Amino acid sequence: MKAIMVMFDSLNRHMLPTYGCDWVHAPNFERLSKKTVVFNNSYAGSMACMPARRELHTGRYNFLHRSWGPIEPFDDSMPEILKNNCIHTHLVSDHYHYWEEGGCNYHTRYNTWQISRGQEGDPWIGDSNIPDIPHPNYSQSRGKIYQDWTNCKHIRENKGKPKPGYYRPDGGIHQDWINRANMKEEKDMPQPKTFAMGLDFMERNKKHDNWFLQIETFDPHEPYCVPQRFKDLYDYDFDKYNDDWPPYSKENDKELSVHYKYLNAALISMCDYYLGIILDKMDEHDMWKDTMLIVNTDHGFMLGEHDWWAKNIMPFYNEIVHMPLFIWDPRTGINREQRDSLVQTIDLPATILDFFGQEIPKDMQGIPLKDTIIHDTPIREAALFGIHGRHVNVTDGKYVYMRGTNRKNEPLFNYTHMPTNMRHTFPVEDMQRLTELAEPFTFTKGCKSMKIPNSNSSGHGEKVEFQTLLFDLQTDPNQEHPISDPEIEQMMINHLIREMKKNDAPVEQYERLGLNMDGSVGA
Repeated sequence: MKAIMVMFDSLNRHMLPTYGCDWVHAPNFERLSKKTVVFNNSYAGSMACMPARRELHTGRYNFLHRSWGPIEPFDDSMPEILKNNCIHTHLVSDHYHYWEEGGCNYHTRYNTWQISRGQEGDPWIGDSNIPDIPHPNYSQSRGKIYQDWTNCKHIRENKGKPKPGYYRPDGGIHQDWINRANMKEEKDMPQPKTFAMGLDFMERNKKHDNWFLQIETFDPHEPYCVPQRFKDLYDYDFDKYNDDWPPYSKENDKELSVHYKYLNAALISMCDYYLGIILDKMDEHDMWKDTMLIVNTDHGFMLGEHDWWAKNIMPFYNEIVHMPLFIWDPRTGINREQRDSLVQTIDLPATILDFFGQEIPKDMQGIPLKDTIIHDTPIREAALFGIHGRHVNVTDGKYVYMRGTNRKNEPLFNYTHMPTNMRHTFPVEDMQRLTELAEPFTFTKGCKSMKIPNSNSSGHGEKVEFQTLLFDLQTDPNQEHPISDPEIEQMMINHLIREMKKNDAPVEQYERLGLNMDGSVGA
């Protein structure tokens, strides 16, 4: 038995023809839907990039206990379980967060791994020259801050300090344009390199059994650096704006949102092309008879919907958390069908372990999807999703409930053995606030963990109101009209508390949400 996961980053469900989009050119995604079972009710869990990947390893939510970070010593890792049971695991990726401190030990869980460099602001090519950048660049959304960055005024004159998470000291936008200058042709770009490495593994091992291949590309994550041939698929003037990197902020220009959507569509078309190469290889070697194929993503991305761009700082509307998912399981032989049961990222590692006949660790919350593929068997009443320190959300597929926090958003702690965030270890100031070790959680295998007060040191700077919201997806699928219904809200609170208990959520999470563990609402 063999399994392949093709994973994209920030792939919007609502931009795919399979899910009703009638203008994005993605024929291979349509081809894929005829080869697989299509899931209509797949949701994210822990946001954003590395928390989602931790779910892909551990099969359990992690956003209630800590922010972005590495695999913990007590974590179960699906690829490592396979590796330890003589099933070769191989990762090919251009997702540069794997090579930072906050993702530093994911790739080592595989037997072997390969990388391609240069996505986003990946600190790749060392060049102190100011790159040749189209001007005006980021004209509507970034403007003067970007020019200050390129001139290094924020360092030499101690002003124009980069906004945390975006204009950062390791290069950011400046480094991105240095990287782009070293991609002379399409074949030099990270995505084509990544898929080439995946094809090489498939070719080398086509006659062998017992392997799992994860082909993972950062695209169609922003910035939307995309070859011209994919832009040519669209009747749109891409030169109207020299801006291909949506900011993480409130939308401030409707025409720019249209521009971002066309750029996103062009990059999805590029992803579609390289997905087609994988499908061609499976056809060529008749791999459908014994090879599982999963095509998935970690989350979506806002392109002006609800007056927002990007992710992470706004409420997690369905544009972000309602995700595409395609699975071919050769044990069932079922394709060209759709499934409506509520599934999540945490179900994928259990599904892969089950496919290879491996025991599923007791701490995994996910459920194998074989019976859902065969009979559309429901596996859960409700699904949690969220990011550390913001709304805690729950859906039953009919309603979405976004539970807001108290005004101070406290108390809130990171529970960890690995005190790192996205690009660095926790600040010394955060570690100085550590005063106690937490008693073991049910999933930490008897280990106490550091209990570190949250400072949002790695979070996105913009603040939003944590207003509680309730949506009826049947009457309001676009989530434009929040409802007030105490009976439905209490039902969703019950779902929320039940799932939090299953996850052994820290007790203070209930306090910051204004809830009691018995389901009653506090002050």
